[in-house]
Amino acid sequence: MSGNKTRLYTGVLALALSLVFAAGSLRNAAASGKKRGTQAHDQSRTSSSTRMTEPTAPQPDISSLSSQKICWGQGRNFDQRNRPRDAVTSQEKYGGLGGVFIDLSESGRKKIYLTFDEGYENGYTAPILDTLKEKNVRAVFFITGDYARREGELVHRMIDEGQIVGNHTWRHYSMPEKSEDVCREEIGLLHDYVRDNFGCEMTLLRPPKGEFSEKTLALASQMGYRTCLWSFAYKDWDANAPGDPAQSLRKLTDRLHDGAVYLLHAVSPTNAAILGEFIDQARAQGYEFAVL
Repeated sequence: MSGNKTRLYTGVLALALSLVFAAGSLRNAAASGKKRGTQAHDQSRTSSSTRMTEPTAPQPDISSLSSQKICWGQGRNFDQRNRPRDAVTSQEKYGGLGGVFIDLSESGRKKIYLTFDEGYENGYTAPILDTLKEKNVRAVFFITGDYARREGELVHRMIDEGQIVGNHTWRHYSMPEKSEDVCREEIGLLHDYVRDNFGCEMTLLRPPKGEFSEKTLALASQMGYRTCLWSFAYKDWDANAPGDPAQSLRKLTDRLHDGAVYLLHAVSPTNAAILGEFIDQARAQGYEFAVL
């Protein structure tokens, strides 16, 4: 009987020890798996193009396209419909590569597309959002990586109120000056961050400084993006020299045209002050505010 008890005790002890070792092995495996998963997630941020929405149009061979930098501006020559001629010809030339300068479609008649660049916060985004909500207008807010990290509450509000968040790149580099790998990283890092932290999949890109090339347009298109430039912009980016409200409003209304893509900077107190009146005057002239 004593021998049986000894053998039973020894068996129980061996089983207990084996369970302890097994549990330790599972914990180590889990920790190792978690570490590998984190590393894989970090590495995946530099190859986001494989996980973004695939473009539907046939894509050209990027290596065959020009990398010459184009510094965009809508120009000062206008056609009989008050449209900037450079925007019209650029849309015809680069639209197939995913460039958006102006809406030339028949459905674009009497339509306006509002966009705001958000390099940093100057206290005027909230009143701009207030006006857009009051007037039932949707716009695109192009944000950088720094803005996304610092101004999460405002980004959440944009999304919650039906506004569109666009990609202004992670570090605001001039894309034609960077390699293809860096350009993909600039778009992909911010794409992942906004998706992971705000649940939003961005599809519109505004290249920093309005600088692009044929190659960067096609690269962005491969990553599921359209590159949004503009057909109206004015000097509103200097927060230390805000324009006169009456003169600024006149500039916005004088240049109204079919399919207009307006670029405004949200750092401007003037833009925040005149936005509601601009919307009212544009609508009084028969224009509709649409989304890209």
